[in-house]
Amino acid sequence: MAIGDKLTLAVERMAYGADAVARDADGRTVFVTGGVPGDTVEAVVEAEAERYANARVQKVLEASPDRVQPACPYAAVCGGCPWSAMSYEAQARAKRAGVVDALARIGRFGTERAEALVRPLESPSAPWGYRNKVELAAVQKNGRLVLGMHAAGGAGVVKVDRCALLSKKHTKDVKALTGAVGYLANSHGLEIERVGIRASEATGEAEVALWGRPGPFPRAQAAKIIGDAVKATSVVRVMQKGPAKARKIAGVEALSGKGSWGERICDERMRVSAPSFFQVNTKGAEKLVELVMAGLDPQPYEEAMDLYCGAGTFTLPLARRAGFVSAVESYGPAIRDLRRNLESARLGNVDPIGGDAGREFPDTDADVIVVDPPRAGLAADVVEQLSEQPARAIAYVSCDPATLARDLARFEEKGVFAVQSVTPVDLFPQTFHVEDVAILHRR
Repeated sequence: MAIGDKLTLAVERMAYGADAVARDADGRTVFVTGGVPGDTVEAVVEAEAERYANARVQKVLEASPDRVQPACPYAAVCGGCPWSAMSYEAQARAKRAGVVDALARIGRFGTERAEALVRPLESPSAPWGYRNKVELAAVQKNGRLVLGMHAAGGAGVVKVDRCALLSKKHTKDVKALTGAVGYLANSHGLEIERVGIRASEATGEAEVALWGRPGPFPRAQAAKIIGDAVKATSVVRVMQKGPAKARKIAGVEALSGKGSWGERICDERMRVSAPSFFQVNTKGAEKLVELVMAGLDPQPYEEAMDLYCGAGTFTLPLARRAGFVSAVESYGPAIRDLRRNLESARLGNVDPIGGDAGREFPDTDADVIVVDPPRAGLAADVVEQLSEQPARAIAYVSCDPATLARDLARFEEKGVFAVQSVTPVDLFPQTFHVEDVAILHRR
C-alpha cells in the first residue's frame, strides 16, 4: 500500500472521531474519511503506517442503508458536522457503542459489564438547530478579513451564509454577522481572530463576541453596525494576550447592551460572560442536570461539593436541594459569573472557591459530589482526594469517553466507590462527541 493507491473497502463501524473504520485485503485497519458503516467505497490512501492507514472516500460504490443526504449544504467541506451523512439512528448506535468500547478496552471493565453499565443514549434535542452558540474563524486573504467555519481537515476556512446547527430562529444571523464584521474589519483595518454568537430561545437574548488583541478599536461603530445586523442584546470585545496556544484573557469590554448573555436552564436564570464555558446545547444541559440530580438525590440536611463548577450549571440546582455547597472553579471569568448568578438567585448556602480543584480541594466532608472536568479528565490526586471523602455518591459528567473510562477504573482500584451506571447524552448530533453522566456509589 502506498499514498495515492485506490482501495475498495467495506466500512464496518465508526471510530471515536470523524472517520469510519474498514480493513484492507491484508486485514490492516484503515480509517476512512467520509465513510458510513455499511458502505462499500472506493477510497484513496492519504497516509499510511505500519499498523494502519488513512484514506478518503472518492466514490460510494454501494451506499449503506444508514447513509443520508446531509441537511447542511456545507457538510462535505465544513468540519462542523463530520457525521451528517449518517442517519441519526445510526449515530445514536455508534455513540453508545463507543462508550461501551471505551469502558471495556480503556477502563478494562470487560465487554459484559460495560454493556450492563451503559444505558441507552439520551437524545434531548432535535438533530439539527440545537446549538445556542457558533463561532466563526477569521483569516486574512489577499489583505482582507474572511470569516467562516473551519474547513474539514483543518485547512483554512469555508465561507458560509448559515449554520444548520444553530437555533433556527438565528440561522440568518450568520450571514448578517459575516457581512457586518467583514465590513467593520476591512474598513477600519481591524485584526479580529474569531467571532462568536450566543443566542437563547428561552430569553430571546443574543450576544456577539469579537475576539482579538488589545489596541485601538472603533467601539461606537462596532456596536452600531453589529447591533443593527443581528439585533444583538449585547456586543462585547474579548481581548487576549500571549502566544496562540496559551492565550490569556486581558479583558472583556462591553460595546453595547448587557455585556453578558442570559439563558434559562431548567428553572434557573443564568448570566454567562463571553469567555466562560456554557454547554452549546441548552436542552442537553438540562438533561445532564436532570440525570445528576436523579443520580445523587441530594437532601436538605446534606452537604454537597461541585468541582469544575463553571458558572453554576450544577451548583444552582444543588444549592436548591442540599444544605450547603462547596463549589470550585479555576477559570476567573467563570467564578465571577458563578458569584453573580448566586447573588441573582439569592442563594447564600454556597461557598464559591476560585482555584485548581486539586490544590483548592474543599476542607469539608461532602455527602454528594459532582465533578465536571475538562476533556483531560481528573488528575490522579483529585481521584485520590475524592476517594477519601465520606460521600455516599458521586456524579461524574464527562465529555470524553476515554478519560472517563480511565478515571472510573482509578476509582474502582481505590475500592471506595463503585460505578453504578453510565448514561450517554447526545449534546452534539452530527458529530462524534458525546457527553456522559456516570453515577458512583460508596461500596
